[in-house]
Amino acid sequence: MLLLGPSGGGKSSLLLAIAGLHERSTGAEQEGVLRVEGEAGILFQDPEAQIVMGRAGDDVALGLEEHCVPTAEIGARVDAALRAVAFPYGPERRTDELSGGEKQRLALASVLALRPQVLLLDEPTADLDADGAAHLYAALERLSRETTVVLVEHRIADALRLVDRVIAIDGARGVIADGPPDTIFRSASRELERAGFWLPDARVARSRATHVGAPLVEARDASFRYPGARAAALAPTTVELREGEALAILGGNGAGKSTLLQLLGGLLAPSSGSVDASPLDRREPAPARWPARALPSRIGLAFQDPEHQFIARRAIDDVLVGTAGDAAARARAAGLLERLGLAHLRDADPHTLSGGEKRRLGLAGILVAQPRALMLDEPTYGQDLATFREIVTLLDEERVKGTAIAFATHEPALVEAVADRTLLLERAA
Repeated sequence: MLLLGPSGGGKSSLLLAIAGLHERSTGAEQEGVLRVEGEAGILFQDPEAQIVMGRAGDDVALGLEEHCVPTAEIGARVDAALRAVAFPYGPERRTDELSGGEKQRLALASVLALRPQVLLLDEPTADLDADGAAHLYAALERLSRETTVVLVEHRIADALRLVDRVIAIDGARGVIADGPPDTIFRSASRELERAGFWLPDARVARSRATHVGAPLVEARDASFRYPGARAAALAPTTVELREGEALAILGGNGAGKSTLLQLLGGLLAPSSGSVDASPLDRREPAPARWPARALPSRIGLAFQDPEHQFIARRAIDDVLVGTAGDAAARARAAGLLERLGLAHLRDADPHTLSGGEKRRLGLAGILVAQPRALMLDEPTYGQDLATFREIVTLLDEERVKGTAIAFATHEPALVEAVADRTLLLERAA
């Protein structure tokens, strides 16, 4: 079953309810009846929320041990689950060395190893490269013969060959369409598109051409190895970011896309090579040496996990963190929240938002400071069609202003709509 809905429309909440993970003690309002036959296993939208062990094999084995699976069976089931998701390492791999996409594969392996009767998957391919997504769908095709699968996914075209039923929900209206895919996408496509739902043939207009100016940030043979890691996270890489140009950083899981963005954004200093942003600071060319207060107005970095950049208790306060908080900044913040569909959540705790809403809030907090360069890690993860298009429009406006943009993504639609140039990274040897 494919579960569709707008960002913030209740998809993740429904999956959590089916999995029995809504606590009455939180004070949230609940009503109605939910019945589940059999045991449910869930893959969260944020895979880090369910990885708890230091080694990959131990993480997969933990659930099996909790379910009292005989010790003699555990090793084989761990290996089979890791193979099913094309996990690129052995069971001894440290979990703190994994990329976001690799963590997603591992979290899914931990769920599959338990062989649940109901499998709940919340955006399972959002952080996966093409190879990982293909392996996932192959595994789901086998599983769906004996398991009920509920899939939240916006890469609809790739998933449709597996889908028997589509349910479209909206938080305000409940179920608005329910039936076989062919019927739903033929009879309700206009209503769904107006509501911001992804459709199999959805298109996003290409950004208009802009003048490309001088380089603002340049990496020269920059590489990085995390302390204690067995291999470099990023092989030596040379690239420049120019005014008014959008660069798409592509590559498989673990190729170093997030690491490169953090090097270009000044959060990491290269282990070898250099990063030069001298056009933004003539006295100090290395952004990793700039004081933290200087970064927001020069280089804005949106993390792969937006929660890593939330520090305030209200959404509006978090957006304003990198600014002086004056009237002009507040006006920009209000406008961005309105455009990104977050105005009604301005006083909400950022950690209580949906995955897509968190990502848009993180983007608003970067844009409000009006940086000269943008580093965006999976900026359209978890977005419905309407919010995806609005993000594309905002990035288009930034390019017209002369902002240099680099973004890491596994989303072909974003590359097609925004990128002027692409950089393909290979995993470091």
